[in-house]
Amino acid sequence: MRPNKMIVEKNVGIRLQDGTELKANVFRPEGGAPVPVLMTHGPYGKDLHFEDGFKPQWDELKRLYPGLDTEGSSGRYLRWEVADPERWVPWGYALVVVDSRGAGESPGKLWVWSPQETRDYAACIEWAGTQPWCSGKVGLLGISYYAMNQWQVAALRPPHLAAICPWEGASDLYRDASHHGGIFGNFFFEFWFPKQILSVQNGHAASPFVDRETEAQMTGELLSREQVEANRVDVIEEFRSHPFEDDWYRARSARLADIDVPLLSAGNWGGMGLHLRGNVEGFLGAGSRQKWLQMHGGTHWESFYLPHYVQMQKRFFDHFLKGEANGWDTQPPVLLEVRHPDRFEQREEGEWPLARTRWTPLYLDANTLALSADPAAEPAEATYAAPGRGVEFTSAPMAVASEFTGPVSLALWVRATCTDMDLFVTLRAYAPDGREVLFRGATDPQVPVAQGWLRVSHRRTDPARSRPGRPFHTHTGAEPMVPGADYRVEVEIWPTSIVLPVGYRLAVRVDAQDFEREGATGPRKGSGPFLHTDRSDRPSAIFRGQNTLLTGGRYDSHLLLPLIPSRP
Repeated sequence: MRPNKMIVEKNVGIRLQDGTELKANVFRPEGGAPVPVLMTHGPYGKDLHFEDGFKPQWDELKRLYPGLDTEGSSGRYLRWEVADPERWVPWGYALVVVDSRGAGESPGKLWVWSPQETRDYAACIEWAGTQPWCSGKVGLLGISYYAMNQWQVAALRPPHLAAICPWEGASDLYRDASHHGGIFGNFFFEFWFPKQILSVQNGHAASPFVDRETEAQMTGELLSREQVEANRVDVIEEFRSHPFEDDWYRARSARLADIDVPLLSAGNWGGMGLHLRGNVEGFLGAGSRQKWLQMHGGTHWESFYLPHYVQMQKRFFDHFLKGEANGWDTQPPVLLEVRHPDRFEQREEGEWPLARTRWTPLYLDANTLALSADPAAEPAEATYAAPGRGVEFTSAPMAVASEFTGPVSLALWVRATCTDMDLFVTLRAYAPDGREVLFRGATDPQVPVAQGWLRVSHRRTDPARSRPGRPFHTHTGAEPMVPGADYRVEVEIWPTSIVLPVGYRLAVRVDAQDFEREGATGPRKGSGPFLHTDRSDRPSAIFRGQNTLLTGGRYDSHLLLPLIPSRP
């Protein structure tokens, strides 16, 4: 029996101009009346069930939403980071889920994030838009990879694309993903590429996953190991061979200004390391006349599936793909879940950053390790070993409840005994009893208020693209430090939102390694899998030594905060 009277077509061929035939699963209503399409296109395997590929995340999502596979859906077709067809098809949509070239059932050379893959995506959109069961309007909806490539393909302006909803998806492959502040991250080569991509590469005979529907391999015609290895581009080695933002990266990051379709960009305050900055920057940079930014908390996967958020997605697409006059177009453009230590406050705003922001500096004092409204008169120094833990500066207790929502930056004077210096900056908050204020992050059960990074040799900024609280670093080349010389740098700290009650303190920590917290369960490093310990990127001859922070007097080291006054 077909669930919810849904037509299910598996391995539908989409023939591309060069003759390659990609494979797609199509879910659509019975009856044949044309409906709008929601599409995803990517390398995660269209036939891999969410639970089979991501069991811990599935179990947590089931705990948060027990009705995931019992209320309106059997969960039979749930895939990692893809919408549930059993919910959307009864609402009058068709879902098309495509295995990208070289992934799952689709043959060809696997080359993730490549311009070729983006062109393939545009061709798939045009294929869907011209099917007899399609109304001619195609929308894009998905998380992570399925959000990141929305920015890329929307900039190509395929004619049948009508709206996009990138949910927790980076928009700048260099700054948001591979190199944080110029520092190479581990996530892609340690976790993502070998576990999520290669395990479902087309032809991979040793894939541990099978299609639940057919109980067969879900990687197409099986090939030899040598054939499989020859049939992919190693994106990790490409990352390594491009330490600066160059033409290779520019070809893989969306030309945001070229995007002209309506968009809903949804980011996660706890998505430090991948899916936070890009949703904000994508919203700001997109050329779309009709665009919205929604910021939330929680895990990387829960918000996409929880009923409240699914109804938000539906309302957005109902308006732009079906033409329903549901009031979406009159909704304020910024929808925030403002964080308090114990809750979230739903709030609508008219812009980002908020127009009523009072940019507020707090000055660092290396003598007292304090954050103060007034700079210290006398210069002071704080020195620590690199790599290693650094120093933390803490404010006085809040005299009144204080909200900080927006981008944050740290202006810092530094000196080193070596020729380069990595700055790992963490914004923290503490309750009156000394307990740290922590939140459930996208991939980490306890994240701080915000994080930022900068390699000092990448300190050059572009004044034309910089804004208060968000310096824009060019990352086009390295300018080594002279040992013993003083340098003023600006560190971009990713956007945040926190309301600190009376008596709470704010702190900023500067380290020469990934942030590390000592707790009851032992050290906690970084934010989930987003670490920076690749030895080839941080050779001892360049980075090992003594790092010094300079404050007071002529050294105007300060944290720039977006203080938000209450509305009148």
